[in-house]
Order: sequence, then C-alpha cells, then structure tokens
Amino acid sequence: MVFSYARAMQAQIRQAISQALVSLGAGEADFSVEHPADTSRGDYATNAALVAAKLLGKSPREVAEQLVAALRNTVSSVAQVEIAGPGFVNFYLAREFFVQEIERAREAGPLWGTHDHFKHQPWIIEHTSPNPNKAMHIGHLRNNITGMALVRLSEACGAEVVSEAIDNDRGIAIAKLMWGYLKFARKDGSEDPNIAYWHEHKDEWHTPETKDVRPDRFVDELYVKGNADGDASPECDQAIRALVISWEAHDEMVWDLWRTVLGFSYQGQAQTLTRLHNRWDRVWHEHEHYEAGKRYVAEGLEKGVFKKLEDGAILTNLESYGLSDTIVQKSDGTALYITQDIALTKLKKDTGAQRLMWVIGPDQSLAMKQLFAVCEQLGIGRRDEFEHIAYGYMSVKGQGKMSSRLGTVLYIDDVLDMTKEKVSELIRERAIGDKDLVAEQVALAAVKFSILKSGRMRDIAFDIDEATRLDGDSGPYLQYTHTRAVSVLKKAQEAGVVADTAKQPTEPYELEKKVYQFPEIVLRAAVEREPHYVSTYLLELAALFNAFYAHERIADTSDAYAPYKVALTDTVRQTLK
Repeated sequence: MVFSYARAMQAQIRQAISQALVSLGAGEADFSVEHPADTSRGDYATNAALVAAKLLGKSPREVAEQLVAALRNTVSSVAQVEIAGPGFVNFYLAREFFVQEIERAREAGPLWGTHDHFKHQPWIIEHTSPNPNKAMHIGHLRNNITGMALVRLSEACGAEVVSEAIDNDRGIAIAKLMWGYLKFARKDGSEDPNIAYWHEHKDEWHTPETKDVRPDRFVDELYVKGNADGDASPECDQAIRALVISWEAHDEMVWDLWRTVLGFSYQGQAQTLTRLHNRWDRVWHEHEHYEAGKRYVAEGLEKGVFKKLEDGAILTNLESYGLSDTIVQKSDGTALYITQDIALTKLKKDTGAQRLMWVIGPDQSLAMKQLFAVCEQLGIGRRDEFEHIAYGYMSVKGQGKMSSRLGTVLYIDDVLDMTKEKVSELIRERAIGDKDLVAEQVALAAVKFSILKSGRMRDIAFDIDEATRLDGDSGPYLQYTHTRAVSVLKKAQEAGVVADTAKQPTEPYELEKKVYQFPEIVLRAAVEREPHYVSTYLLELAALFNAFYAHERIADTSDAYAPYKVALTDTVRQTLK
C-alpha cells in the first residue's frame, strides 16, 4: 500500500489550524479543510476563521488575520497562507511538494492510489444476488457495477474483502421454472409434464446447446411459460405447488430436476459475470440454511425478544429501536425472508468478518434495519457492524416499463450488446486491429462509467449515445485520454526523451495540482461508499491533461522541461489506468 502524503498534508494543516484556534481562545471549532474548486485560490482552503468568529464574538476578517499570522511557517511544504474573503484562509503548497508527489506516484506504479486504512479488516460485501429462475437484468446491472466498485475500492484501501451473493434457490418461483422445463422443453413439442418419464429419458428434453441459446435465456423463457401456465390453470398451479412439497420431502427425481434447471441458470450467470470482469468469491445457497432461521426464532421467543400472537404467528419487538415490527414466522410455522436472513447473517459472522455490507435497493431499507436490530437482540452482532448500501434505480432511455414476471425485461447482455453495436458503428472506419475486441472493451467502459459517474443514490437513465461519446463525460473519453497519454510516451521514447523530475518550471502545472489528489479521492470514495468521487476526479484529470497536451510540447527534445512533462504524462497515464 502507498502512504498518502496529500492526506497527511491535509491532516497537518488541520492540526496546525486546531492549535492556532486554541491559542486564539476558540477551543474546539468544527471547521473544514478542502481543495478549492479554483486552484488559483490555493491548494487547500478552510472556513475556520468564519466558524471561530462566532465563538469569539469577533468579525471573520479579524479572526482570519490572526489565524494567518499564527499559521505562517508552521506546516512544512506550505509556501504561503493568505486571507481569501471574509472568514476564509487559503494555503498554497510549495513547488517541491508537487515534484515529490510525481516521484512517489511513479515509484508506486500499480499501487498508486492504494492505502492501508482498512488493513487486515475482514469484510463481506454481498451484491448482485439474482434469482436463478431468470437471467440477470438491468436492475442487477447497477447492483453489480456498484457492488464490485465498492469491493475494489475497499480492497484498494487494505480491507480483506469477500465478494458474495445469496442464491434464492428454493420456493414457488423455482418450482414454476421446473414445471416450465418439464412441460415446455420437450424436443418433440409435446407437453406431458411426466417427471418419471423425464428422469429416464432426459435426452428427449432440450438443453441450451440444442436450442442454441444462452443458458440463462433458456431458463428465463421456461420460467415465464411455467408462471403463465400456473396462473391460467388451477390444476397446473396445484401441480407446481406439489413440486415444492416434494422438493422439501427430498424426492430424488424432483431434486434431480431442480439441479438440472439451476445448473443452466448458473452457467448463464457465470457468462455474464465473466463478461463484466466481475466476481463472487462465495455464494450462499438458501436451501442450505433456510430452516436454521426457525431455531433463532425459537431462541428469541424463549429470551423474550419475540412475542407470539393469538393466531400463532411470531412478531418482533423493535419499539426501542424506533422501528415498526415484522412477522418472523407465520402462524402455520413457515419462515419468511427475514427468518432466513437471520440465519445467514449468523453464518457470515461465524466466518470472522468484522463488517457485513449488503448492496441492495432502497426499497429494502426498512427490512434491513429490522434485520440488523433483530440480529443485535439475538446477540449475533452489533448493528454498527452491519451496513445497508442502497442505490438509485436504473432505466434505459426510450424503454418502457419492464417486468421479469411477464418476460418484458432488458437483460444485462442486451445492454452490453446494444452498446457494443453502437461502438462498432463509431469505429467502423478507424484503423484499429481487432475491432470486435475494442468494441467490447469500449462498450464495457461506456456502460460501467455511465453507472458510476452519478451519485450512488441518484436514479439514472442509461443513454447509449451519451455513454459512447469520445468528447463527453464518458468511459470512452477516459480510454481515449489514456490512449493519448500512451501515444505521447511512445513518441517521447522514440525521440529519446527520458522521464525525469530533476528540472521543472518554477510554477506547477494545473495538471500537477490534480494528480496528487488521487490517493485521497480513492480513500474518500471507499470510506463514504461513493464510487462517483473517483469518476468525477478522473474526468477532471482527463480534461486537464487534454488541455496540457494542447498547449505544451511534451516530447520536444529542445525543451529543457520535456523530461518533467513526460514524467507528469506517465503519472497521468498510470492514474487513468
């Protein structure tokens, strides 16, 4: 991991301000130290004088003057401290600070931007837990991209992260899939859902390979048919529910059918995850722990954590948490989602994880709070060890309302394919080697960045035209800028200009004032669970580099500062990569 001197600098400035405020009689003041949007106004700025003025009963200007006098020459690498309007103080870093940061970045290589802030902390981040009776759709896409961004940010800051999912592999929805396969997947087109016959003649049923379709699409279509069949016929609905009962009784043929259809689904999920370059390290399967939740309900009832209603249902007691109560076990003894989640949370805690996170939509906010409170009541873990990370909804511009139940949904691979087709059109006339590979890489960047550039809780509508622009706030724009930096470095190498920081201009380039902030941006994004901080930073960095490229002769052998410009360019390339 790489130590963040920029963050250390901010901490030094904050400490110096605190000490100065104490000397002025302001005591503990709640002030900020941030980067000004306009770097001509300094590299750091504080509102400490404005805050302290209210405590001291003085004018902000008077306190600012006293603060500036007390702060001069107190922080190494700070060349100048000055007043910037009533109540604000700006700090200008010394030239050598930026040079040193360029050197540190180049020495760090691939570790540039990483931290040990969460070093040796075992975390679990659950994300993208699709139901196996259908292919992953656009809702899962935002979950997956957000979840994996948080996994990687957390790992970059030292956490030991397990990326995981929960597989809801049992219940009526899975039975509808089994029924759909049994009845509608026969090669001869007949619709006799005879499970005993299937068990002995499996080769008479289609597979994804014989239908030449993706495994998850194969499953999805059969689930829709099975669902519709159950809705249309009471007899079929009864037969589907009988499959659930037989499964719970561990009927051998039903379990064989169950494993078969779920196997198709898992193949499809793996294909999508591989295409996204994302992962699960562990998948929990509901059938392995769903019954265990009832034991915790019984335990809670015995301890007085829960209460039994007149009809036999068991209810939580969450008044002390300021939460509404919820049923944890129905009157007929059946479990609910929260019952299973209690058991699964205990399994997660038993792995030794210090922090458990759930990347789940905002509609589950109350349910997650109830789960965390119940787990605390049962002694499974403290609420502050559990974290629900919600995110906004995602749609596609021009698409209507979607429903996976009715089979009108946009799948992840649909979005990727549509974007790839658009990119292919844009690069058709360009001199590019493997155009299919490039189109795939650019499409992935377009889709991922369009999700990550917005605040996590903002609703977004994916716009293919906007996402694939080379001159917009897009992933392809960052890729284009990275390619430009690589091209410049290649020209410098051909010209014999070697990157070196020994000689540099008196004043730092605006680009330098952005590059050094990368490690602190990564840490902030990880701590606040907001990947868009990195996205915004990279767009600003790319814009500054492109302006730098337009106005500077970077690889000019006659320019005494060319080696430094090349070193700076290499740092930008590294940061973008």
